[in-house]
Amino acid sequence: MAQPTQPDPFLEVCRDSDAGAAFVLESKGEWWHAGFHLTTAIVGPTILTLPYVFRGLGWGLGFTCLTVMGFVTFYSYYLMSKVLDHCEKAGRRHIRFRELAADVLGSGWMFYFVIFIQTAINTGVGIGAILLAGECLQLPTFHSLRHINLVSLLLSLGYSFLVVGACINAGFSKNAPPKDYSLESSKSARIFSAFTSISIIAAIFGNGILPEIQATLAPPATGKMVKGLLMCYSVIFVTFYSAAVSGYWAFGNESNSNILKSLMPDNGPSLAPTSVIGLAVVFVLLQLFAIGLVYSQVAFEIMEKKSADVKQGLFSKRNLIPRLILRTLYMMFCGFMAAMLPFFGDINGVVGAIGFIPLDFILPMLLYNMTHKPPKTSIIYWTNISIMAVFTGAGFMGAFSSTRKLILDANKFKLFSSDVVD
Repeated sequence: MAQPTQPDPFLEVCRDSDAGAAFVLESKGEWWHAGFHLTTAIVGPTILTLPYVFRGLGWGLGFTCLTVMGFVTFYSYYLMSKVLDHCEKAGRRHIRFRELAADVLGSGWMFYFVIFIQTAINTGVGIGAILLAGECLQLPTFHSLRHINLVSLLLSLGYSFLVVGACINAGFSKNAPPKDYSLESSKSARIFSAFTSISIIAAIFGNGILPEIQATLAPPATGKMVKGLLMCYSVIFVTFYSAAVSGYWAFGNESNSNILKSLMPDNGPSLAPTSVIGLAVVFVLLQLFAIGLVYSQVAFEIMEKKSADVKQGLFSKRNLIPRLILRTLYMMFCGFMAAMLPFFGDINGVVGAIGFIPLDFILPMLLYNMTHKPPKTSIIYWTNISIMAVFTGAGFMGAFSSTRKLILDANKFKLFSSDVVD
């Protein structure tokens, strides 16, 4: 017999003073709801970029980086969940990444650093989602997205299988391009391409809102997030490898940053049945709606905390009108930036390097070492230190290489162009 949901004393306190917590980060979810949210946050149409990632890394390094970064992110998110559980048991439940980091590290500037990084991620993902939607309003609370995110999970499986089938069909087509898996001839170009690809993988695996997702779970949340992660990474295993392998096998170093464009070349016939590509595009567009909802929640929560009156109802006129205005303005800004700067692949690389690598590959390990204090002679301590050191270097190199590519690609486009640059 299912146990009744326990009241959340933290949330009860927040209802009196924090509209963001009371109205957006509602704590009613079960572990499978966390799995839906995590899958929507990670398994998105950005997986259509994976063949392009392999173009910059090749078969061997591509498989290695995809696998290693998959293990590292699962480990990272597991540690983050442990840190949140540790703080909750100590009487300090955190429902926002920025407050968790500021509390554990004891530094006020860290609060604003995390706000900046999360804002960059959320806006970058919003712009990237609009760019991808161009190529091929919101519900009030995070918890209320659980049904939409279940559909999103099914959609991600749907278009992944369709794209994999289309790529296999294209690979055997008489009109397929020659299969060439060679890397760039210049050593420096290969290095820059490799770090840009690593940054894109970071963006694809990145989450950046795990504390906010865990905040949607009904207390006690201990252990529920791990089950959600296992569900999410089961979907990741099926979709990421199949899309990467089939797309890169079919198109090699001609892979586009959106593999759908490779299947529908500007010159020549379509390389897969139009009905299959059309259905995949419909699934992608529908899932982008869910992704936009998930990643907008942090921005909406910040807006709600500052603009809403927690003493009045969620749908009261006093709160509803500012909500509609602020959220509409935010989405208009993302749409304007996406229309002005059509760099889908480049945006992925920059967001991964300056956003997801610090939040998902560095901070969780640092927070775990600070809260659990493993012995400095222990394997876990040095594993965390090593991961932080490696990805700090990768983040700097990735930011440089992604920004470099962005500057180089600036010569290929005009403001508000309808053509998205790789």
